[in-house]
Amino acid sequence: MTTGKSMSDPRTDAELLDSVRSRDDREALTELLERHQAAIWRFGMRMCRDVEDAKDVLQETMLAVARTAGDFRGSSSVPTWLFAIARSFCIKKRRRSKFAPDEVVNLDDVSANGSGIRSDGPSPDEIASNRELAAVLERAIEDLERDQREVLLLRDVEGLSAPDVGKVLGVSIQAVKSRLHRARVALREKLSPPQGDLDLMNKHEGCPDIVPVFSRFVEGEIGADECAQMQKHIDTCPPCRIACDTLKSTLSLCRAKARGGTVPPEVQQVVRDALREIGRVTGADRDVTTGR
Repeated sequence: MTTGKSMSDPRTDAELLDSVRSRDDREALTELLERHQAAIWRFGMRMCRDVEDAKDVLQETMLAVARTAGDFRGSSSVPTWLFAIARSFCIKKRRRSKFAPDEVVNLDDVSANGSGIRSDGPSPDEIASNRELAAVLERAIEDLERDQREVLLLRDVEGLSAPDVGKVLGVSIQAVKSRLHRARVALREKLSPPQGDLDLMNKHEGCPDIVPVFSRFVEGEIGADECAQMQKHIDTCPPCRIACDTLKSTLSLCRAKARGGTVPPEVQQVVRDALREIGRVTGADRDVTTGR
């Protein structure tokens, strides 16, 4: 019986970077950029809220990576590194624009204790198939305050860990979680149906503020005893179950959005042309876009 990685298995980010650093492997660099370009495109679109700006952010991020990949020493993950670069270009775009504003994980399986909180909400597949709700979610995310929007995009849409989000934003893990809890509450409120709001008005006296509590649960901040108490309360309190279900459905839909956001072909071509030019300027032996 053989063990280890098959020759047909795709190379990891770390393996690709090793090839770039040790052998100036242009093919490895191309593969790395293509692997992550859709995520950077999604992030740029939702942070800049302008197609041309998002196109520039993607191109500038990819070019920056191509120029500096050989110097990257792995102090963070590749996605964390890329999002930090992309965010810096988003900030520059916002500062230059006079019109700039001021500003899926299946959650049944997410728990610091290995157990999920039960709910009767729709499945992620059912939610993802609802295009109308997806459009509403997109608008709701756009309406979030900037610091809430970026932390929610990185954590709940792109799936970065809280520590990695902190590295991208340059803030503490506690600050990430604080912003994230506020963003989730705000997003749930924007997406909550009117009847759900009416039901929540009929909460029992002494009910906990279940939405931030559930958000803390998702982040693994709640111990086994508190988790069990929350489950017991949800089982006997319909209004709090509604609140829990709507947040759970919202987060599932956020994660499902990470499967979308394909980079338009014309944008990919612009990036390829720019990378090819870098190869010529730096005197690379091979085309950065083909590895030849």
